[in-house]
This record gives sequence, C-alpha cells and structure tokens, in this order.
Amino acid sequence: MKIGLRILLGYFLIVGLAAWFLLNVFMEQVKPGVRSTLEDTLVDTSQLLASLVAPDVKAGSLAQSPVAERMQDYARHGVDVNINGVRKRTLDYRITITDRHGIVLFDSSGRDVGRDYSRWNDVYLTLQGKYGARSTRSRPDDEMSTVMHVAAPIRDGNEVIGVLTVAKPNASVQAFVERSQRKILQRGAVLLLLSLLIGLAFAWWLHHALGKLMHYIGDVEAGRKVALPTLGQNEIGTLGRALEAMRTRLEGKEYVEQLMHTLAHELKSPIAAIQASAELLQEDMPPAERRQFLASILEQNARQRQLIDKLLALVRVEKQQRLDHPERIALAPLLAQVAQDAAATLAARGVRLQLQHDEASVAGDLLLLRQALGNLLDNAAGFAPPGSCIDLTARRQGSQVEIAVRDRGAGIPAYALERVFERFYSLPRPSAGKSTGLGLPFVREVASLHGGTVEVLNHAEGGACACLCLPLA
Repeated sequence: MKIGLRILLGYFLIVGLAAWFLLNVFMEQVKPGVRSTLEDTLVDTSQLLASLVAPDVKAGSLAQSPVAERMQDYARHGVDVNINGVRKRTLDYRITITDRHGIVLFDSSGRDVGRDYSRWNDVYLTLQGKYGARSTRSRPDDEMSTVMHVAAPIRDGNEVIGVLTVAKPNASVQAFVERSQRKILQRGAVLLLLSLLIGLAFAWWLHHALGKLMHYIGDVEAGRKVALPTLGQNEIGTLGRALEAMRTRLEGKEYVEQLMHTLAHELKSPIAAIQASAELLQEDMPPAERRQFLASILEQNARQRQLIDKLLALVRVEKQQRLDHPERIALAPLLAQVAQDAAATLAARGVRLQLQHDEASVAGDLLLLRQALGNLLDNAAGFAPPGSCIDLTARRQGSQVEIAVRDRGAGIPAYALERVFERFYSLPRPSAGKSTGLGLPFVREVASLHGGTVEVLNHAEGGACACLCLPLA
C-alpha cells in the first residue's frame, strides 16, 4: 500500500472515530437535554399555579374558583403556531389538584376527579415535603407515550394542604428532539465529507510530491538525464535536494574514474607512436624517411588534440542535466548552417549533399544542435563513397520532427550496431583511419537534453542512416 493511501486511511480513521464519538454523545444527550428543559419549565409552572390556587384550596371553594375555571377553559382551547419549523396545534398541559390525602379535587381533563393519587410518586413525595416528579407511560407497550408529571405543594403557611401536578406528554417535544438529532447528523455528515476532502487533498499533495521524487529516482537509476523537480521548501524538498547532491558527488567520482581509465587507454596508442617515431629520428636516416616520421608525429599529435577537444565537449554535455535557456529554433536556418559548416569537408571528399526539410521549429540550444548534426554529417561523409550523395532531411512526425542523415556507403556491420554509441568505439573509414569514437555519444547526450532520441541503423536501400527525433516547439 502506498504511503499516501496509508496516511489518508489513518487520517480518515482518526477523524471518523472522533466524529462518531462526538455524534454519538450529542445524539444521546439531545433527548435528556430537551426533557430536562421541559421538567424545568414544569417546575416553574406548577409552583406558580400552586400559589394561585392555595387560597381556594384552603377555603374549600376550589370548585367555584375563577383560577380553576380558567385552567379548565385552557384545556378546551387549541392553538396553531410554528416554532422553528415545528407545527404546534394542541395545548398539552394537564393539571391535577389533590387534597392533603391525595384525593383528586380537580382534573383539567375531567377524567380522574375523586380518584386516589396518593401512591403516585409526584403526589406521595410532595406530601412528604420532597420534590415530587414521575414519568409514566399512558400505554404500557408504547415507549413514546410517556408523560412527565411535576408536582408542587399547596401550602397554608408551612403546612402542605394539597398537591398541584402539571403533566405534559414527552411526545409533544419529540419533534424538537428529532429535529435536533437530524441537524446533528446532517452537520456530522458535512464534517466527515469536509474531513475526507481535506484528507484527499493532503494525500494527493503528498502522493504528487513523492511521485515526482520517485520518478526522478527512477530516471536516475535508469541512467537518463533528468533534473531535480520542484518540490518546495519542505521536508520532501530537502530530501530531494540531499539526494541530488549525493547523486552529483557519486556520479562525479565514478565519472572521473571511468573517464581517466578510458582516456589513458585511448592515449596509449598515439603516445606510443610518437615515442617510437622520436626514437627513430635520433638515428641517421634519409631525409624522406625523416619527413615521414615527422609527419607521423604531427598526425598523432593532432589526433590527441582532437581526442581531448571532443572529450571535453562530451564531458560538458554529459554533466549538463537540463537546458538552462532553451530558445525556439527554426529547422530551415539550422540545417542550412550545418550544410555550410560541412561544405569544405564534403567538397574535399567529393560528396554531394541533398537537403530537404519541412517547415518546423524545435526548442533547445542552437550551438549544441548544430554540433550534433555536424557530427552526424561528418560520420556520413567519412563512410560515403566519392561521388555519392548524402541526404539531410527533416520531416514532421506527429508532435516530433525527425532529422535523418543517410549515406550510400557499405553500412554498419551487424556486430557494431549495438556498440556505435559507446565512447571511443569507432569503425575504420574508407578514406582514413578510425575516428575518436566520441561523435555519436555526443549526439546521444544532446538528444537526451532536448527530450529526444537518436538511433543509427542500416537503410533498406543501402548505406547507414542516423535519425535524430526532437519534440516540436
């Protein structure tokens, strides 16, 4: 499992558990909270009504009491109001009054006058001077039928002479409970969704940053040219820069060791030839032989100089990981300049150049592309028979342009096809000895810097063909 997915799952698990815990607590506390509020209201109401009816109960004239008549009249009225989205159409208070023995003297519903309520907790506890309240189901098999009863003592001085109970069905506030629970669930779902989106955004950012770093590491392992991507000023960016610095040091050390080894190997032959010629020149010999050995020394010296110059150019382009300031380059002027650069060489070898191109542009470094195409053209001229023709063509292929250099020579032997891009590997040319073997490696590095590819193969109609593919600007 990828680290981004692990972090997302861990984050969402923590947030989900926290949200579930909070939602569960809130949901469980809504109903008790609403009922506690209802009970508090019933306490105030019962105490107020008890103080109003106390004189009539004391005088024994409760039946003719104006207060009792008003309470009886209240029970007959209806109402139609909207309380925060909840419709209320009934008045739900039921008021009962008992004497000091628990016998019902008044019932706003008119049902239980004369009955003995002395064993109900609300009346029983209140007559003992305690807080009397109870919650009783009106239908034993229906939990939602509970009715809350809160009693207040009717006093004559300090003596309890009766009990007034105010009752209200819990179902009358159930709509408020359900609405609160529904809102909590809705807000909880929004919270979870926002948490998930935040987690997804964070996981995407982490996956994107790590993905760029892993892609960079994969390119480094594959030996491709790649620059460190922009990772920001954070821990991942610091890690990327540390890897880049470590890569540069390790590659530099390995590169220098390999370079010194191959350079020493390639310089052995010209140095040995110069040494042998110099030793022979110390002896007396005819002027013609002396001139021959001097020419050999100069030739080997020129070969060393050419080798070092091309090697330095190759080193610069191999150590370059990206183009600093790429420019838009039109192919027509570029190919014309390359043809002009090679005109003297082609004329000396008696070879003609045929130029064809489409109108297109690439983005890159003009000098590097000019040198790379010059190397390809120089290779073709070295293997082209005198009087033959070299084709230099550039054609659009989808989102790329293919620049091909084809000669009419003998082609590349099968054993050499896989090695032509190795440093210092070269084949003998018909008109001269071996080259430095650094031209094609230079072209490959330039192609890689420009996001393109290069390949050398035998043409179906004879000769060799080098194809440089570059993305269009």
